[in-house]
Amino acid sequence: MAPSTGSRRFVTRLVDGSICAYDLTTDVRGVLSPAMICRPSAGDDVVGHAVPADLRRGYYTTLNALVCVTADGAEVWRSDFAPRSDRRRGHRPSCALSPDGLVVWAYRPDAMAGRGRPDQWVALDAGTGAVVAQSDLRTVGHGGLHLLHRTSGQVLLDVGEGQDGSVIHRASLAGGRMDLVRYPWNDRCLIDLSPDERQFMTVDHAQGDVALHAYPDGEVTFTLPVDAFGHDPDETYVEWSGGYLSADTLVVTLAGETEDEREWFRHYRVDVRSGQVRAEFDAHAENAYDILPLGDGSWLTTDPSGHPVRRTDS
Repeated sequence: MAPSTGSRRFVTRLVDGSICAYDLTTDVRGVLSPAMICRPSAGDDVVGHAVPADLRRGYYTTLNALVCVTADGAEVWRSDFAPRSDRRRGHRPSCALSPDGLVVWAYRPDAMAGRGRPDQWVALDAGTGAVVAQSDLRTVGHGGLHLLHRTSGQVLLDVGEGQDGSVIHRASLAGGRMDLVRYPWNDRCLIDLSPDERQFMTVDHAQGDVALHAYPDGEVTFTLPVDAFGHDPDETYVEWSGGYLSADTLVVTLAGETEDEREWFRHYRVDVRSGQVRAEFDAHAENAYDILPLGDGSWLTTDPSGHPVRRTDS
């Protein structure tokens, strides 16, 4: 079964220093082989990565640049984040490609990088690297998660500000400018978009609950606190992971510690329409974050080789 409308066509992983892209439109299960392997430019340490549908180029961020290369590693263009930052920790730029592959979106955590300005969200021409639009986010983030809303062409960005919370933005391009909306929360972490793109999932920054929201306005459909899963909220918390396993089913991850201080985690299915918590299930994940639901009933974990493993219940 191929992923449903609005879900991912490709995923990327950094394996042995190369950007590997995996085609999710096939019915392959088990350990996936890359459809493309892209070598970064010599000396670049990759922190974020994306590929277009034609797999002819790769895009990646380092701490100080957004770079476009061909599949064999020839550099096409480089957009430097000036001034160059000497800070090695606390800031991880990220990138994502628009559904049509024409625009690459880059989140720049400039404040934590010590560039003397708030964070920037930049849209660049994917072919040339020219800046199409740029916005000041007024955030001081460590990193950002991009999610694409393919139907509308809009992009969601969650900026994680550490102990200060998380800020979710929505943007589109119109007339050479960025039409930017900031959602009115700083305590919700964006997790996933539904396969039909009519909802999105968030987790409380303090990890007390999970919520579903209508897209695009963000109105809450339902909220499930920890005790809805039969756990003590003083001892258990919701992890910032999971997502839409299918149009009807959500994956929610809970975690905690045993009496002898051993960490544990469990994945639960939740009915999207009713909010009813279903049975716990074994995702064969190595840790609470080693699961990526694909929206079509399958999900990814990670093989010891670093390549993803596609799994289903059957």
